[in-house]
Amino acid sequence: MIDSDPVQTPVLAIEGLNVTFSTHDGEVEAVRGLSLRIDAGECVGVVGESGSGKSQAFMTVMGLLARNGRASGSVRYRHQEILGLKPAALNRLRGSKMTMIFQDPLTALTPHVRVGEQIAEPLRLHLGLNPAEAMDRALDWLKRVRIPDAGRRLRQYPHELSGGMRQRVMIAAAMACGPDLLIADEPTTALDVTVQAEILDLMAELRDETGAAMALITHDMGVIARMADRVCVMKAGAFVEQGPVTEVFGRPRTDYARALLAAVPRLDRQDRGDRPSRATVPADAPVVATGKAVKVHFPLGGLFSGRKVLRAVDGVSFQVRQGETLGVVGESGSGKSTLARAVLNLVPATAGAVSVLGRDITGADRAALRQARRDLQIVFQDPLASLDPRSTVGESVAEPLRVFRPELNRAARQAAAAEMMEAAGLSASLVNRYPHELSGGQNQRVGIARAMILRPRLVICDEAVSALDVSIRAEIIDLLIRLQKDMGLAMIFISHDLAVVREISHRVMVLYLGRVMETASGDQLYAEPRHPYTQALLAAALTADPVFERGRIHVRPVGEPPSPLDPEAGLRFLPSRRAHAPGEAVYTPRLLEVEPGHWVSEFDPA
Repeated sequence: MIDSDPVQTPVLAIEGLNVTFSTHDGEVEAVRGLSLRIDAGECVGVVGESGSGKSQAFMTVMGLLARNGRASGSVRYRHQEILGLKPAALNRLRGSKMTMIFQDPLTALTPHVRVGEQIAEPLRLHLGLNPAEAMDRALDWLKRVRIPDAGRRLRQYPHELSGGMRQRVMIAAAMACGPDLLIADEPTTALDVTVQAEILDLMAELRDETGAAMALITHDMGVIARMADRVCVMKAGAFVEQGPVTEVFGRPRTDYARALLAAVPRLDRQDRGDRPSRATVPADAPVVATGKAVKVHFPLGGLFSGRKVLRAVDGVSFQVRQGETLGVVGESGSGKSTLARAVLNLVPATAGAVSVLGRDITGADRAALRQARRDLQIVFQDPLASLDPRSTVGESVAEPLRVFRPELNRAARQAAAAEMMEAAGLSASLVNRYPHELSGGQNQRVGIARAMILRPRLVICDEAVSALDVSIRAEIIDLLIRLQKDMGLAMIFISHDLAVVREISHRVMVLYLGRVMETASGDQLYAEPRHPYTQALLAAALTADPVFERGRIHVRPVGEPPSPLDPEAGLRFLPSRRAHAPGEAVYTPRLLEVEPGHWVSEFDPA
């Protein structure tokens, strides 16, 4: 940890920063009296929930304040005052001495400009390199951020790269000019857990190598524990607590910081304190849903490009009992969401079967499927996108009753909707509000109330808490646990966050490129993961404990994931010893029971 030296000139010094926006509803104070210094080689984490003002403060530092905003106070880079600096003078610093990594690289990168040019342009502008030198430097930086086949990637466009590679391009572009100050705004929020770990490692290496100061803005306490020397906790536009990361995490002084840390799900902690715990599922509990060798394949290609098959789900079997939650984890492209839609018959299964309450719904006709869907519901990741903006939340919650309970009149439906909203932790006074008038957490509760109003037997939660702040996420998890106890429903909980899955799931199934790698009870899987992919996921997951986080060994998968278009992809998590002769049927790895209830896929069949 680096201590601030009062004699040393800070790279960035903020004093009494205020940011106010003029809106139709009056003046809004986004940042109030913010003061902060960051020294060379130091990483200062700024953590807070949505709307706390953390991103807006540093957008103002970079001179990116919106037209309806005004700022006062002081922002100094080295000795130079930069708040209110003319754009021409500020541009000599931005991209050269001060750079920023934005949250979403796909929107921050120019879509019609090749990757190499986007890195080379600031090198020409700020360092005076000629085009050939700038492109050579761009290639070197793509290699330094460990992008495979860097020469080819240099000529590609952003949409041709994966999310992890786009984020690496953003880091390369930000670091190529050798900045003194790097501002990273939620740099890993949209990334898979293993890619996130790689990006954080890369940022730490580059900071150590260049001695740059770093401001790390995030709501993820695990990222702060891993990276920051000091941490500032922000609420309602102001810092409520700040200090060395080990002190703030180990002995938080404010109720807000304590609440944030208590709400963080932990892989290394099973005790939920006074929060509701999962109900025990009897061994003879009735089976609600079963999947047998479910496959969902999508044909790709055209007349001239050749026909290929995308194996999104490739032979997945599962079982969920009454009162049980099956957690489904895996990274982007593993087939989690496609499996959920196949279970609900929203996409047709290519092969295999799904049974709900003993009825095969895979090949069910329209009438039978309509009746079965009364017992099947889904909670989506983005509630605002799944709710009709023209309907009140009361109408949205009551909508399933119009379809499946036609005997109820309008008053009865409204009364049932109000009752379910209360059960979901929403005031019945909100029934006439519209989705845009509610917060993200409130809208997610609306989505849950709508899913539960028919008292279904199976509910699928597809990344239902991934977009929420940590405290709201904890509230939604507690709500789902309580509703499951009250209704005895079965749940399939899909997430890439292993700590969240541990809190809510009785059993866990790990997917990789459409196939099951490992499945076991939560206690078995987290205590003794057997498959290398599961081990890599757990090793890459961050914990909100700076002492533990910096002392453990991180295991990384080697190389880039294989393409799901490759029929042998299931054998390629690790280099396989098994040879595949042309024309020979591709070997399908078997699931082996290594102990009762614990199944592991072959990962290196000879």
